[in-house]
Amino acid sequence: MTGNTHILGGITASLAFAQVSDYDPVLLVGAGVVGALLPDICHGGSKIGRTFPLLSKVINSLFGHRSFTHSLLFLFLMGALLNSFVTNESVIKGILVGMVSHYILDMATKNGIKLLFPIKMTIRFPITMTTGGAVENGVFAALSLLSLYFAYGALATYF
Repeated sequence: MTGNTHILGGITASLAFAQVSDYDPVLLVGAGVVGALLPDICHGGSKIGRTFPLLSKVINSLFGHRSFTHSLLFLFLMGALLNSFVTNESVIKGILVGMVSHYILDMATKNGIKLLFPIKMTIRFPITMTTGGAVENGVFAALSLLSLYFAYGALATYF
């Protein structure tokens, strides 16, 4: 998936989560965007990889792309790290929800992810798409509509 699709996925997932939780939707969405980009720190060409090129290169040389940073192990470690250093629950939950949205979107691509890292098994959905292809554009459009729907619901319960 492209960075823009991941961003929109993080927004949509955060807004959906805001409807079933009491967390601040604004903080959830902002943190959700960060979380949606975070797993691609292992790829130097990604939005976050270009922002932190040295860190991206080190992580990529140690683990490769779509392995450790796309795993349940990384999600758990990030949750523990965030709980240790971040005091705002909305921010913590938003980052984690954004990361999960990233994982789900990348499991819909042909390359899949190493969700169970360090086990080298690739996890992907039975029907996949090509990153940047026409189907991804359809996913982007669907996420756009869903984000509007969930934003309406989140704002209605927030105000």
